[in-house]
Amino acid sequence: MTSATEQPTTVRELETPAARALTDLAAIFDDLQIVLRCCERLVAQLDAPSAEPDDLMLEALWTTAVLSYGRCFAGGRRGMGLTESDVTATPLRGEVLRWHEVLRELREHYAATEENPRERFSVGVAQDSAGQVSGIAITSTSQPRLDDRTVRQTGALAYELGKVVDERITAQQQRVREAANALSRADVDRLPLVPLVSGYPS
Repeated sequence: MTSATEQPTTVRELETPAARALTDLAAIFDDLQIVLRCCERLVAQLDAPSAEPDDLMLEALWTTAVLSYGRCFAGGRRGMGLTESDVTATPLRGEVLRWHEVLRELREHYAATEENPRERFSVGVAQDSAGQVSGIAITSTSQPRLDDRTVRQTGALAYELGKVVDERITAQQQRVREAANALSRADVDRLPLVPLVSGYPS
């Protein structure tokens, strides 16, 4: 790592197993941060005293939070995904593992290509007072509305898991740094360059 004041002039890509593991951890941490940001915005939407929550905004934020949470438990390129043991090891009380399982189930529900996550539709035959068919009725049942407790529980879990991943990133960075220090200058110079972007063109 460079110091806070030292700007690197060149960055070269490492494709070692340890480096790939670190990229997995960084991606997981980023997803957990997205979960937290979504939950913060959801709480603000749900707790706003003067306005009815925007259903579209709620759905967009909640779906993003659930999908991001689910990705944290995928294996990743080097198998660094979180596990149920990580969930149960958090200091959170109550049915933490069950809530984790619910979030994983919701992730499958939101990612399904054949289901509408908002409504369940059915078709029926409409009858008149004499019992004769008078038409076809399409009815729908809305899914339960998102509530503050659901969001706060999810945010708390993401926060605790974020601390776990942050510790793993620190340890993994040290391993990668030690391996990089063992490379010769010639080996480092042969690594592919990573473009550095200092800002956007005006």
